[in-house]
Amino acid sequence: MKPDLSKLGVWLLILALGALNAAVASPAKVDGKRIINANHEPGNWMSTGRTYDEQRFSPLNKINVDNVKDLGLAWAYKLDVDRGVEATPIIVDGVMYTTGAFSMVYALDARSGKLLWKYDPKVKRDTDKKGCCDVVNRGVAVWKGRVYVGVFDGRLVALDAATGKPSWSVDTVIDHHRSTTITGAPRIVKGKVIIGNGGAELGMRGYLSAYDSESGKLLWRFFTVPGDPKLPPENAAMAMARKTWFGDRWWNEGGGGGGTPWDSMAYDPELDLLYVGTGNGSMWNRQVRSEGHGDNLFLSSIIALRPDSGEYVWHYQTTPGDTWDYTATQSIVLADLEIGGKLRKVLMQAPKNSFFYVLDRATGELLSAEKFVPSTWATHVDMKTGRPVETPEADWPKNGPALISPGPIGAHNWQPMSFSPLTGLVYLPAQHTAGFYDPDNKAKWKEGQWNLGMKPFAFPESSADVKTAASSYTGELIAWNPVTNKAVWSHPYPVIWNGGTLSTAGNLVFQGTAQGQVVAYRADTGEQVWQSEANTGVMAGPVTFEVDGKQYVTFMAGWGGSFAVTLGGLAQNAKVQSEARILTFKLGGKATLPPRKPVPVLPSGDLPPFTADAATLDHGRQVFNSNCGACHGLSALGGGVIPDLRYLSPDKHKIFNGIVGGIYVERGMPGFGGILNAADVEAVHQYIIRRTQDLVADIEHDKAGNAAPVPAQ
Repeated sequence: MKPDLSKLGVWLLILALGALNAAVASPAKVDGKRIINANHEPGNWMSTGRTYDEQRFSPLNKINVDNVKDLGLAWAYKLDVDRGVEATPIIVDGVMYTTGAFSMVYALDARSGKLLWKYDPKVKRDTDKKGCCDVVNRGVAVWKGRVYVGVFDGRLVALDAATGKPSWSVDTVIDHHRSTTITGAPRIVKGKVIIGNGGAELGMRGYLSAYDSESGKLLWRFFTVPGDPKLPPENAAMAMARKTWFGDRWWNEGGGGGGTPWDSMAYDPELDLLYVGTGNGSMWNRQVRSEGHGDNLFLSSIIALRPDSGEYVWHYQTTPGDTWDYTATQSIVLADLEIGGKLRKVLMQAPKNSFFYVLDRATGELLSAEKFVPSTWATHVDMKTGRPVETPEADWPKNGPALISPGPIGAHNWQPMSFSPLTGLVYLPAQHTAGFYDPDNKAKWKEGQWNLGMKPFAFPESSADVKTAASSYTGELIAWNPVTNKAVWSHPYPVIWNGGTLSTAGNLVFQGTAQGQVVAYRADTGEQVWQSEANTGVMAGPVTFEVDGKQYVTFMAGWGGSFAVTLGGLAQNAKVQSEARILTFKLGGKATLPPRKPVPVLPSGDLPPFTADAATLDHGRQVFNSNCGACHGLSALGGGVIPDLRYLSPDKHKIFNGIVGGIYVERGMPGFGGILNAADVEAVHQYIIRRTQDLVADIEHDKAGNAAPVPAQ
């Protein structure tokens, strides 16, 4: 009997479709081949930059310049903690994986925002004192049915993508006496989960680690700066780096050297090179760190490594001997560009130091370096040596206090830039900043505190002076041509800390703003073509994806980070508070947001009396800025994230000593019982009372309340 071939064909088709559906139904079924071929399924966003080259460009064009005006909110999901939100969501086969504050992981139906599962790594709420820049997280990685997250306290955790249950967890921290944190998103290359660490200000030695995706076994570790000078260097790269450091204070008194690779990575599968950006020195002051000289490799550098072994291949140092917190951890983007009539495989970065770099990514050769915003620390980059030409005032540890631009917050911070291969432009969230650097050349490392080799940061305390300073910190979205080294168009903002960018084949650039909007511009001309409310400052890089034939755009919204938390006085022009949400838009979306949080008012009731003399007040100011300002804002000027202590209620004032002592540890307020004595605590209390009196005077002077920064509830 002959088989019925027509029926056989039908059954084979059914089996094939069943296998396909089973593959799709398996959550986060992603591997290297799928990421490399991401353009064949543009509806997904499977890695932090969508593709290994980190371009953050989407080929989707159903939302375009002609119809973007019809974009409306499809759904919103409220996150658990109203702190800084910096994650790039991952979307695979209709499921969105993303993170919020304290490294909480969320899996949602990308169509509706319905929660599928949530994972809370149970980070102790007072652990935020171990980080420089809020309890943020920049997202997850997915690989073969698992979701990987770097946890703020230093753990790397693998989760089952279907349930959110942990598959394995490893502690990446080498020395728990140092303040190690993880805020960056892992990258997965050839089955290796690669993660860096943060904490240079608090005394870390930087390193990058690779773990087996299946077991969590450590496969290799690359240190970014030398270790204990009494011990032999770990490898040839560290032997080379050791020659660029002088003395031993970076290790014994300077806090470990720094160079932490806390964010950017990219990968070229053809060259099989992993690129990683490294951070600032510990301490910042190179007079303390390295006797005032030496390049101090590999601070503020781009390093190319072999992903299989962590073997060093080449490096380029953007800021030799970094003394200004000019990290090179900003986004690294790979592209193929025609330069000088020749197609070059390039790497692009716009780090904090104000120069836009284009390198040959095979060799590390510098191709161009031009300023994208004005700065005073260096006049230009010498193309023969590849080194910046520093100005005399830039050497503040040697020559004394100086006002230098950009400041430590940088000309471009962590907010990711994007590149459109259609326009040939990079869309860069730039900013204009300055910083006052005042040396303390006798500084020694102290556990649990910022270690900069500087006198404590402080802001002016008069309302008029704060307004003037805040008005000088302005933002800018720049469309930069990396071939001609010029801006093609730009859009100004009245405040810095605006969000990362997304560029699309719809001739659009999407960005969130510090003032609480989400916007779209024409990618070719910069014309604004859409805007919607976000309720809060938006810092993260948006993404776009497609499910069931519909294109969506998602923004992670939530105000926070170092600018909003520590430099709250400069953030007052944002006029936002932190409300953490996922906002997803589609054409014709009709969902709405609740009103913004109401602005808090001063509590009623009598405050404790102000009794401090000038010396006690000055002591309270110094203790506050050294120990409290990193979270509650320098000079007690809150930025809309962590409670502004000038708004403490009379009841809270009554238990002030207990709060400082640790009764609110579970709420996230660290105890300072072993750090501050009774006289310190009383001086700080008096300082806060005085700052409250200053605020009351400002409000009475300006009945509209515009003289004071908007505080957090």
